[in-house]
Amino acid sequence: MKKTALAVGASLLLATTAWAMKPNNEPIQPIEPAVITDPQKVELGKMLFFEPRLSKSGFISCNSCHNLSTGGSDNLPTSIGHNWQEGPINAPTVLNSSMNLAQFWDGRAADLKEQAAGPIANPIEMAFSHTLAVEVLQSIPQYRELFKAVYGTDEITIDHVTDAIAAFEETLVTPNSRFDQWLRGDENALTKTELEGYQLFKSIGCVACHYGPAVGGASFQKMGLVEPYQTTNPSQGVAGLTGKDADRFLFKVPTLRNVELTYPYFHDGAYWRLEDAVDVMARLQLGRKLSDEEIGKIVAFLKTLTGEQPQITLPILPPSTNDTPRPQPFG
Repeated sequence: MKKTALAVGASLLLATTAWAMKPNNEPIQPIEPAVITDPQKVELGKMLFFEPRLSKSGFISCNSCHNLSTGGSDNLPTSIGHNWQEGPINAPTVLNSSMNLAQFWDGRAADLKEQAAGPIANPIEMAFSHTLAVEVLQSIPQYRELFKAVYGTDEITIDHVTDAIAAFEETLVTPNSRFDQWLRGDENALTKTELEGYQLFKSIGCVACHYGPAVGGASFQKMGLVEPYQTTNPSQGVAGLTGKDADRFLFKVPTLRNVELTYPYFHDGAYWRLEDAVDVMARLQLGRKLSDEEIGKIVAFLKTLTGEQPQITLPILPPSTNDTPRPQPFG
């Protein structure tokens, strides 16, 4: 909680100043391709990301809610977890998540490693325990060999598991969008309408929160600055951690990279159309009522932020041995 409070305070200051100091004088910077320095660890992390045996049912993996074929999210208002339970909040995309100042909507995890530990033991999500998840992996000879090759020990720990998953997730970046091409000097990468949408995006103030390589993820902001946001969703944002009313509806600003793929929008997944999301944000955060033409231009710009999606070859997971604990489906 202390980390979160510090992050919130720092990010609010950065939100209005950081982008202005960029060398090309643009509030958004290109995404750089991932540099893999430990391919063995990344490959192990990929296996664990797709490993359903880290869940109680044996059916749910990280990819269930952060599907790499659908923009790193699940395209549901709120995710479905163990025993068909519905989660309380929209699943953020895992793509480019390494660029976030913290993880989860309320920032309760400092980094991807800490975030990876949460869903495994969450009774609504994967509903297992860290101890049992490690025991399952320890019982599979191929996993023991892979972990020893990466970490140099016969003992598998939850720290190893989450470290490997985080290493894989750090590679899930989406460079070379058309907007990145324009930032790098290709004047023909954007159409006139898309460029006008970007100029409008800047001029009305969207860049106060959506800046940097991820076009977001670098600050916490209150949802509903000018008008209150109406929702039946129970999530309270940072207030759920601090208990302070001033932190109610204070959420981490989501990335706008690949935003055309990550519908429905906002923490409650209430809006399915990008046009509607732009309209709501302009009114509630900026006090601006945009015309349909203006909304269309901004949406056209936002679609240029879709980058190259990770080309993932699905791993062949090691088979269970006869003495492996066998989770019962939705038991």
